[in-house]
Amino acid sequence: MAEVTIYINGRSYDISCDNGQEGRIVDLATYIDERLQQISRAGAAYNDAHLMVLTSLVLADELFDSREGHAPAPALRASRGSAAAAPAAAPVAPQPAIDREEEQAVLKVLEQITKRIEGVATRVMQAS
Repeated sequence: MAEVTIYINGRSYDISCDNGQEGRIVDLATYIDERLQQISRAGAAYNDAHLMVLTSLVLADELFDSREGHAPAPALRASRGSAAAAPAAAPVAPQPAIDREEEQAVLKVLEQITKRIEGVATRVMQAS
């Protein structure tokens, strides 16, 4: 098992992965961070947890579209509790379909990030 440090939204995260997958994980994290920054620049989120959730939804939407063979749908945009479809902050070139191994790697990273978001959300709710 290897470990790699990734950077998303200015924060570092130590992620465990299969040996030889370190570069792929860094590439995935870079893509996630790019999409997150696009959503952030659009002003769609009102805090970091909300921004991570919106980014996860956009990425999941892209993954589902890729699985179904559809063209990418407009990026999700939310404003204080309501979600509506809106164009992405910046155009993103269509990504080629990913194979099962790549899909599993993406899902693994999203699962780890989701757990961290849930932890942050829990702490925020307890502090309120």
